Amino acid sequence: MAEVVRIVSLWIRPGQEVAFEAFEREAASIMAVHGGRIERAIRVRSGEGESPHEVHVVVFPSESAWESYRVDPKTQNLVQRRNLIIAKTSIMTGQTVGPY
Repeated sequence: MAEVVRIVSLWIRPGQEVAFEAFEREAASIMAVHGGRIERAIRVRSGEGESPHEVHVVVFPSESAWESYRVDPKTQNLVQRRNLIIAKTSIMTGQTVGPY
């Protein structure tokens, strides 16, 4: 079964940088329970227009592992706090290619 790759772009609310980092550490620990990980987190340079604050490459061993993370009660308990910190999220599905 192929791993599941999600490319997640995150726009945070002004002044929420510290809260965002704490939130992401907590979310990553829940992901790990389901075999997932943030493989790479890229901070976008400020002043890049409407660009997100960060872009993450998130990997799970399977679609069912991704779904179990999404419905985990611990993940659900973060929703209200997430909404205070993160203004917008875009999630795309991808696959690993290469190396080139």
